[in-house]
Amino acid sequence: MTLDVVAPVAGRVVALADVPDEVFASGTTGPGLAIVPDGEAGVLDVVAPCAGLLASAKPHALVVEAGSFGVLVHLGVDTVTLHGRGSELLAVGGTTVEAGQLLTRWDVGVAAAAGLPLVTPVAVFELSELDVTPLVPLGHVVAAGDPLFRAKR
Repeated sequence: MTLDVVAPVAGRVVALADVPDEVFASGTTGPGLAIVPDGEAGVLDVVAPCAGLLASAKPHALVVEAGSFGVLVHLGVDTVTLHGRGSELLAVGGTTVEAGQLLTRWDVGVAAAAGLPLVTPVAVFELSELDVTPLVPLGHVVAAGDPLFRAKR
């Protein structure tokens, strides 16, 4: 089974190992990639990384379930401490979404002003081993909705 994942935000693609949070960098949350948004970008659209059930929608993180895959998008690092400031949720958990569908608007300036890293991990979690193949090279700049990686079981 395979799952194609699109970029949930615009920015530069980096390895999960480059995320300044050990849980993501170590792969504990699962394999994937991360995106570093432009800190001067203002308000970014955050889109669904794949089609499926929006299992969780929080101001700082989203989870979309697609079959046996779960895709976590975490908007920045430690952004839970902002208690929703800078994020506008536009979708409700428990609804079906399409890949590339607008879910949130994120004012990256709020997180940047708080000194929080903007790097946005996109990780796939499930119980079995996964292979993740990048669909763009590291360092490449993507727009929200562009192909990011393919997960294969």
